[in-house]
Amino acid sequence: MKQQTLAMAADQGAGFETRRKRTRRDEFLDTMNAIVPWAELCAVVEPYYPKRGNGRPPIGLERMLRIHLIQHWFNLADFACEVSVAAATS
Repeated sequence: MKQQTLAMAADQGAGFETRRKRTRRDEFLDTMNAIVPWAELCAVVEPYYPKRGNGRPPIGLERMLRIHLIQHWFNLADFACEVSVAAATS
């Protein structure tokens, strides 16, 4: 569950939160979802992706692909990519 914002608390469910301005991040993520065929890409990579075993569980395949593509598109280091993806998914 997402944390309640001040806008959500102020209007008590009147729908004000849906009228927020779309950010560049929102636009980019929508464009990325429209362009990249996630289901087909996951199906190609899935046989080679690590399976859950005795150790630490692997990150979800689709999330890892998104991180990898964003890292290459924006020439980010591993740490910078983790920070940007964490901000995008929260």
